[in-house]
Amino acid sequence: MFEKLRIKEHMEIADHSGRHIGTVDEVVDDRIKLTRSDSGDQAHHFLDIEQVDRIDDNRIYLKVGTPIPVGIN
Repeated sequence: MFEKLRIKEHMEIADHSGRHIGTVDEVVDDRIKLTRSDSGDQAHHFLDIEQVDRIDDNRIYLKVGTPIPVGIN
């Protein structure tokens, strides 16, 4: 669970291929809250910490097959 401690506000979140998914707003329990500005419906969306594959520099990569929340651009 060390990854949770490395996740910080304003980090970019990308799918497994590097496509921008969103930006971290904050970590709430074991979920990553995404900023509303990356959302087409202007709502906060969440990703489970378990869906993180790796963190490189200031970018979080999701595991292959991670469902992208509805409403994300």
